[in-house]
Amino acid sequence: MPYIYSLAGLTYFNDYTIMRAMIMDFADDPAVRKIGDQYMFGPSILVAPVHSYKARKREVYFPRTSGWYDLYTGRYMNGGGRLEVDAPYERMPVFVKEGSIIPFGPGISYTDGKPADPVSLYIYAGRDCAFTMYEDEDVNYNYEKGLCSTIKFSYRESSGELTISDRNGEFPGMLKERDFNLILVDRDNPIPVDAEAPPLTKVRYEGKKIVVMMR
Repeated sequence: MPYIYSLAGLTYFNDYTIMRAMIMDFADDPAVRKIGDQYMFGPSILVAPVHSYKARKREVYFPRTSGWYDLYTGRYMNGGGRLEVDAPYERMPVFVKEGSIIPFGPGISYTDGKPADPVSLYIYAGRDCAFTMYEDEDVNYNYEKGLCSTIKFSYRESSGELTISDRNGEFPGMLKERDFNLILVDRDNPIPVDAEAPPLTKVRYEGKKIVVMMR
């Protein structure tokens, strides 16, 4: 939910588009111009729906300007080619762009089910990247009056340094203190997304800037 809700905030405040045709993010790659059955979900997640009856595999094109990680296994793949991938009945093929930060919160059925604490930050290494997590009261329109907050995460590939910025903004009921579980995924360290996985590093955040060495 933290990733999806942040994209919703970006859509409201910055006219962003959550579900994105591949050409929107990879205009310099001619191969994406004819792809009509894959899409980007936000800036980081590539989704490849299965649309053939009883199919358990499908071909996926990985744009050439980036490497890619399998969301379910953490396995790294080079961009610029097509690959037949597994598509079991219970899950859709989903991949994460190299150089991404994706926040995962506790499983909930609705936005105000429970506070997003702890939040697991999956950092997909390979290049510098950043992501801004957006939050508000979840159940009203007070964000239109400025009652909301953001926290920016930035990762520097050369040093393995993650910066969690000062919190910007506030709203009633906001978590003043929280935990972030930090999980680094790279070519040599494939890690599947797992809500129960132990973090590489756990930090306590109180709204002020923190710098953490991930390597």
